[in-house]
Amino acid sequence: MTQTNEGALLSADIMEIRRLLPHRYPFLFIDKVRDIDLGKSAVGIKNVTVNEPHFQGHFPTKPIMPGVTIVEAMAQTSCVLVIKTLGLEDTDVLVYFMTMDKTRFRKLVMPGDVLELHVTVIRGRGKIWKFWGEAKVDGQIVAESEYSAMIVMPDDQ
Repeated sequence: MTQTNEGALLSADIMEIRRLLPHRYPFLFIDKVRDIDLGKSAVGIKNVTVNEPHFQGHFPTKPIMPGVTIVEAMAQTSCVLVIKTLGLEDTDVLVYFMTMDKTRFRKLVMPGDVLELHVTVIRGRGKIWKFWGEAKVDGQIVAESEYSAMIVMPDDQ
């Protein structure tokens, strides 16, 4: 995590993400989170590579990142934002998907692309949070979704 001065945006590298999220290969879909504005927004980064397991079958002759993994990457970015906002680092908290609405896939995402996952909090109160996410490649929206998640504390698991 970096913070240069009061009010500066935060970031999380892969080592911090692994502290915050339970996801591991092959289901960890973000490499970095930057521009974290606590309680408001964040930008996740996913470097798309041909070595990812889903490309073996989706599709062998034309590798395309599955849309559900793009939305999952948005959700993982949101998890980092929520956990850092609530100060729940190193607590084994889980954040579960609840809903996914208004989801649209606009363009294909392929190996070599750098996927930027722009997530914004619509509502964040208690255990239920709602987000708007836009996935972008080279500044163009490739997917978008409104989704919600529930925070589950270790005692509730």
